[in-house]
Amino acid sequence: MKRYALITAAIAAASAAIAFAQAPGPSDDKVTAGKKAFVDVAKVLQSPRCANCHPPDDRPRQGDTPRPHAQNISRKSVDAGVACSTCHQDRNSEDTIGLAGGPPGAPHWGLPPANQVFMGLTPSALCAQLKDPAKTGNRDLAALLDHVSNDALVKWGWNPGGKRSVPPLSHEKFVAAFKTWVDSGGACP
Repeated sequence: MKRYALITAAIAAASAAIAFAQAPGPSDDKVTAGKKAFVDVAKVLQSPRCANCHPPDDRPRQGDTPRPHAQNISRKSVDAGVACSTCHQDRNSEDTIGLAGGPPGAPHWGLPPANQVFMGLTPSALCAQLKDPAKTGNRDLAALLDHVSNDALVKWGWNPGGKRSVPPLSHEKFVAAFKTWVDSGGACP
């Protein structure tokens, strides 16, 4: 009887493995569309509005020609207790004090974890990074889509104030491209 149960369990496990292996993935068309869409996603993520706070080192950048933060801010200064919110309030300074081009602001302004680098990566490397939950704050693709769609700090990029440029796609087109990429299973170019 025990042997029969073992054989039955082995057959069930093998059947499940075969069904999983045969489960349909995204169609070739969706994969192709996802790869193409990610090229647009990468252009936005690597624009100054996003990449300035996602640098390859500990120094955030500022401006449209990314230069090191003028106040010598780094992850070390933040770790030592210097809060980004000292200067960066919950909205752009021109909204509060009329100083066009002063410190930009949005809710929960701050540096992302050091392993969330956008600046200097190839689109393929950036794509692979975004699919790694260890580098996205444990977000899966659906959670990343929600993040880029709804997070106030992300949305700030399209309303940066002063004479700052905006990303190369509208927020709506960026979210649509991101969704196409997610729907492809995160196909990388």
